[in-house]
Order: sequence, then C-alpha cells, then structure tokens
Amino acid sequence: MLTLASKLKKDDGGKTGRASGASDSSHRVSIRDRLLTKEVAELEANLPSTCKASFPDEDKLHHFQLAVSPDEGYYQSGRFQFEIDVPEAYNMVPPKVRCLTRIWHPNITENGEICLSLLREHSIDGTGWAPTRTLKDVVWGLNSLFTDLLNFDDPLNIDAAEHHLRDKEDFRNKVQDYIKHYAR
Repeated sequence: MLTLASKLKKDDGGKTGRASGASDSSHRVSIRDRLLTKEVAELEANLPSTCKASFPDEDKLHHFQLAVSPDEGYYQSGRFQFEIDVPEAYNMVPPKVRCLTRIWHPNITENGEICLSLLREHSIDGTGWAPTRTLKDVVWGLNSLFTDLLNFDDPLNIDAAEHHLRDKEDFRNKVQDYIKHYAR
C-alpha cells in the first residue's frame, strides 16, 4: 500500500549503480519521509478503533486526514475530520493539525484550532512536543480529546467551557446540534 516505502527500497537498491560522488536530486528522500514511512506503517497497525487515517496522495505521507468517530461521551455519533501536515523539520517540530469539522468543544475552536499539549513546540510543563514522539502519539491524543483529555479547566474555546459550566444539559444539546449539522 505504501508507495513511498517501495520507492525507498528501489532507491536504496539503485545506489550501487551510481558512480561515487554522483548526486541526483530526484532520488533524494528527506529524513522526514524516511521517518514517516516507518511511522505510518506503525500507525496503520495501531489505530484506535474510533479512528481512520486516509492519504489523498500515497506518495505524500506528510499530508493526511484523520477521521475520529467517538463511541462514548458528548461527541458519540459524530465524525470529526482532522487535517495533519508534517513539516520538513519533523521530528524536531510537531505536525500541524487542524480540525476541519465545525465543533462545539472546549479544546477546539470553531475555526479548527486545537489545544493539545503534545502539539506545542515549546511547553513549560514538559508535556509538549519532543523528537521521541510519533504520529501515533498525535492520533491517540486527538482521539482522547473526545474522552479523557476533554478539558474544561484550561479551554481554548472559552465560550464552550463556560457554557458547560453554566448548563451541562444545554451544552450537550448544542454539541448534538453541531454533530447533526456538521459531523455526519
């Protein structure tokens, strides 16, 4: 399935045929792409049952979408789409993630910005991005935003958090209304 993996194998096999010192930029594969080949295979083998990753272009593993369909809690029955772009400087910097589905959530704005500590490049509490983290950590973190990492105490969407504090039942109704209109 991973065409980049087969391309890497083919490129590695063809190195012996080139004269030493010869350089062909069309055959160079970035460190990011080499890491992603391994990480995507691991990710596909270990996706949570509530998640599905899709790669619009299998030669571009650095750009993909993730669908999260929570099976419990406020967001049960919704399908939320995330866009994940992995920058060239990966794994020294975190992937860029945006929620494509409009949602009423304390840690995701209606514009798609996400508050998830492991996506922060610099973090005071030490829970931010580190080169030892992988795409699997990102996917599991996004999945957890709908269950155990749902955080009303340190919100990005203050209106949603305050709404929950004021009236939990009305909050639940607004979440379901958003799911009905945007997350099916």
